[in-house]
Amino acid sequence: MVKVKICGITNCEDADLAVQLGVDALGFVFAPSPRRVTPEKAREIITALPPLVTTIGVFVDEDEKEVRRIAEYCGLHLFQFHGNESPFFCGRFRPRAIKSFRLKDQSSLSAIPSYQGEIRALHLDAFVEGIPGGTGRTFPWDLALEGRAFNLPIILSGGLRPSNIRQAIRDVNPYAVDVSSGIEVRPGEKDPGLMRQLVEMIKGAYLND
Repeated sequence: MVKVKICGITNCEDADLAVQLGVDALGFVFAPSPRRVTPEKAREIITALPPLVTTIGVFVDEDEKEVRRIAEYCGLHLFQFHGNESPFFCGRFRPRAIKSFRLKDQSSLSAIPSYQGEIRALHLDAFVEGIPGGTGRTFPWDLALEGRAFNLPIILSGGLRPSNIRQAIRDVNPYAVDVSSGIEVRPGEKDPGLMRQLVEMIKGAYLND
């Protein structure tokens, strides 16, 4: 079954529910964003989590030392880089680095080969000028299918919500899905009903109609 990451976690209540529902990973945004969380708050949430829940820090063009400081302080397992981080920079965090690529057309895939061997997975998101992520928009999923040719696990993101998550899984068959704005009341605050519905729809994607 596809792995599930809920991103933009800002409070213990949302984190607790995600864990209860069997979500595999939680994302904490440390870059400018309506979902930004302080290292202190992230540490508080992460400390209360049970073991075997993967915690992922989301960074945008952050200084290497600061990334490492936050990771050690909070207890992060993986790093998700959403900016212009180079293959060399990502390789400094191998094997814990995930690189996000914002896709709008086939040319958006051209940068991926230079990251092979330096990152653990491809995070594929929608391109919106000036916004590194969390836009709530989808991109053509056929580009994600082309991304599979790079032989790296694909984490599918961008505008995923209960209403389209089943189709996304069936069309792309990604290693994981990453959902944030599609299950929110407002940025950084998840809707419990939508989160439950999302997980139910994901499980339903593997059942015969």
